[in-house]
Amino acid sequence: MMNGSTGRRHGGSGRVRAASAALCLFAGALTATAAGASPAAALTPPVSITADDLTTWQTNGIVWSMAATAGVVYAGGTFSTVRPPDAAAGTSEQPAVNFAAFDAATGAPTGCSLSFTLSSGTATVRALALSPDGETLYAGGQFGAVNGVGVSNITAVDTATCTPRQDFKISVSATVRALDVTADTVYLAGDFNSVGGQTRNKFAAVTTGADLLPWTANADEVARAVQVTPDGQHVALGGDFFTVNGTTSHALAVVDATTGALTKSYPGFIPNTSTVQDLTTDATGLYTANEGTGGGVFDGRIAIDLDDYQQRWRDTCLGATQAVLVHSGVLYSGSHAHDCASMGGFPDQPRKHLLAQSVDDPTLLPWFPDTNDGIGEPVGPRVMAQTDKGGHHYLWVGGEFTTVNGAGQQGLTRFADGPDTGAPWVPNVSLSTVAPGRIDVNWQTSFDTDDGELTYRIYKDGASTPVHTVTGYSLFWDRPQLKWTDTDVAVGETHSYRITASDGTNTSAKSPAQSATVAASTQAYPARVLSDGASLYWRYDEGTSTFAADTTGGMNNGFLRNSPAYRQTPAAIAGDSTAIGFDGATEYAYSNKLHPQPTRFSVETWIRTTTTRGGRIIGFGNLTMQNSTRFDKHVYMANDGRLVFGVSSGGRRTVTTTGAYNDGAWHHVVATQGTGGMRLYVDGQLRASNLLFTGSESYPGYWRVGGDNLSNWANRPTSNFFAGQIDETAVYPTALSASQVSAHYALRTGE
Repeated sequence: MMNGSTGRRHGGSGRVRAASAALCLFAGALTATAAGASPAAALTPPVSITADDLTTWQTNGIVWSMAATAGVVYAGGTFSTVRPPDAAAGTSEQPAVNFAAFDAATGAPTGCSLSFTLSSGTATVRALALSPDGETLYAGGQFGAVNGVGVSNITAVDTATCTPRQDFKISVSATVRALDVTADTVYLAGDFNSVGGQTRNKFAAVTTGADLLPWTANADEVARAVQVTPDGQHVALGGDFFTVNGTTSHALAVVDATTGALTKSYPGFIPNTSTVQDLTTDATGLYTANEGTGGGVFDGRIAIDLDDYQQRWRDTCLGATQAVLVHSGVLYSGSHAHDCASMGGFPDQPRKHLLAQSVDDPTLLPWFPDTNDGIGEPVGPRVMAQTDKGGHHYLWVGGEFTTVNGAGQQGLTRFADGPDTGAPWVPNVSLSTVAPGRIDVNWQTSFDTDDGELTYRIYKDGASTPVHTVTGYSLFWDRPQLKWTDTDVAVGETHSYRITASDGTNTSAKSPAQSATVAASTQAYPARVLSDGASLYWRYDEGTSTFAADTTGGMNNGFLRNSPAYRQTPAAIAGDSTAIGFDGATEYAYSNKLHPQPTRFSVETWIRTTTTRGGRIIGFGNLTMQNSTRFDKHVYMANDGRLVFGVSSGGRRTVTTTGAYNDGAWHHVVATQGTGGMRLYVDGQLRASNLLFTGSESYPGYWRVGGDNLSNWANRPTSNFFAGQIDETAVYPTALSASQVSAHYALRTGE
């Protein structure tokens, strides 16, 4: 895929400078103080830009390149008009032929208008870069004229008058994709093989007067990025290439700024299936944006130390990174990231197009504005620029997107260091009265697009003053459970609770009131589950929410997907509140936590169904937002109602009941694996077993209830998803004994 320029990002100085190293991310700090609170992923991170997009004029096509200085943002690409922020496509448009200039603080066009055209084919502006003094804007791409005056894929514009410089004319044989500029030199990257009539393969350098320089860094494939180091001594090169000046160096290289001689090569550093789409620097680092196709790709970002050109860090997010920019110690990037699990980020989620990381650490910071993929070669964001005006910092993003933060907005958007106007999500709350004389208030931590640490306030019985305040750290894919126990209660009393989440500036609405009556005695069934060592225990007594509260001290809460049927009655256990219903098509639950392979385990749940399509009831899988690609340690129902327990152990091993359990009655199902092999119990009795297989497939995964992949398993049912009611799901880190299983079943009536 094609990318815009590198130099386009620069502000008036032509360089983006790093902030103090004191802004670096410190992982692992504890910020939650409630009982069972999850540790925060970081101290307050150095993200100074909010996730709230500002009103900005739009284009009717793709923005490939940007440059910014002194409060003006220049945008180039493949478009023909611009229109106001709220205007629909095709309305209120003004001509803007592949170029427009905007006021950084208002988002509106300035008076600078240029027209980039081509006699045949489609003209495009792929690269913009400003001279260090901001007086000249250099533009590259595929075009043959600017304002009707002939040029050859590159031009220089006087920014004071917004007119092309007539003294800058040189012929470039093909598309210019990237530019960077010093006080006396313009560096070019692209598809070309000649500049000024002389051989220059993919990279070249000319003076600011358009004289070709002897600088030579010939590459064998397309060049997409060029970046001068802050000291001016070296130039970093990025693209598709495999050699530079005849030496093996794939996708990335560093050369001498005067001669083009290779300073640092990178053979094998980036997979052959991946390319470098963009480069940027700060005072100490070089940062790459990478895109790949096929298997074994590298799609993330790399930080490289400038003192020795060795790697500082790299992330392994999947999702075609197109643009990188450093501001105040944070590396911002544009991509369509969809899986960052391999580096501790979100797993297999819908695409996220804008991310932030500390320049010192690849951990994702809590900054998640979003676009869609958009049009053209859909990735979404393609380019970033930063500039200041009126005491505010502005981050501009261009690309092929047509929505920003869920609302219509094409081609351009911008963010600033304030005001922060977005409130966190309303917390999901669940109450528990398992033990006498207390009410446990559990809630799923909230999400805010630009703050990870949030403050929660609990309000009791309609009071205006909170009875408890606590902080907790959460991200959209990791919303750990928090818990507070109210002991200022008496047996038989009924109390209600509501919770708010605040980012310090904005506060969510109060959660819907949840009520519970203080129990006089311990509930026998849940007490036995807990005493037998459950590490996950979902009782499904929540109302309408995405939250399955964990009753254990492990706070191993679940996400409920696609709105299952809440508060189904009757429940499986006498005296219990409700069960949950799954539709057998799309509805399921998964654990918030990623778990290592359990070497011994038990899964326990109650089911009620009349389905003849079967489905997966409970199991282990490596994905959360789609069907897993690695999956076992599961119990599923065949079409005829028989139950199957399966693990991967040198092959797919299963044990199957002889009886059917799709008779519309509640049934207690327990599957265990340990030193005694595989055992499957139903209604307190051992129904199937195999003593030979004591291990299972090793991979980290999530516990899933209600559905997941069953491809190629024995007696595979018609449906991967279970249609029916489920209640009282528990997972144990041990193999329950037969006596424990039968004791649980015996407590079904509260005995």
